[in-house]
Amino acid sequence: MAQYVYGKNVVRQMLADGAEIKTVYLAVDDRDLAAMCQKNHVTVKKSDRKTLTRMTGTDRHQGVAALIEDYRLYSVDDLVNSVPQGQYGLIIMLDELEDPHNLGAVLRTADAIGATGVIFKKTHAVGLTPTVAKVSAGAIDTVKCAAVTNLSRTLEDLKKKGYWAVGADMDGQDYRTVGYDFNTVLIIGNEGKGISRLLSEKCDFVVSLPMIGKISSLNASVSAGILMYSIYDKRHPVQ
Repeated sequence: MAQYVYGKNVVRQMLADGAEIKTVYLAVDDRDLAAMCQKNHVTVKKSDRKTLTRMTGTDRHQGVAALIEDYRLYSVDDLVNSVPQGQYGLIIMLDELEDPHNLGAVLRTADAIGATGVIFKKTHAVGLTPTVAKVSAGAIDTVKCAAVTNLSRTLEDLKKKGYWAVGADMDGQDYRTVGYDFNTVLIIGNEGKGISRLLSEKCDFVVSLPMIGKISSLNASVSAGILMYSIYDKRHPVQ
């Protein structure tokens, strides 16, 4: 099944990464983008903004859209087996995250710090959509994602494979007190409900971000970004 992604930067990044694109539709005169399409042997079709709005379902396409196949999903074993020899894995598990902007931002940070991959549920959660692609700025094509039926069972399997579970919750220990010198599953909860009880009970560590201001919580993708960079920092200290 095919779908549309949109936005100049998103399509340009996909072309730069050599992603598989069927057709690029242009309602603007962008010679650089057209040249990239020619170099990548991608068909370019002239269009108009009204048609692109109908195709993409939004008027934020910037006059550029691309027809692609559905985004590739990987198995959990694919993620585990992709960890380089001698390095610790870092898998981000999203517990029913619903906002595509949050998922896109998580993927973008996951790419930046070289995370092993991202796991989310097949149902009751956001999946890989054009909006996620736009927010991720190309990371949707570089970060391995797995969609599973049961997060709790998947976490149990990962723990049997040597992973430790670290959940993010307001009542946990300071995130800076954990060394992360182990294969890690970082669990980020739903925007409103947080981490489910079943997953929380399976966590080896529960960590929180200190909050000394008047706001009581952070956006899910912001929390995930801080924690991912904390893990990166612990594993890659400045020499």
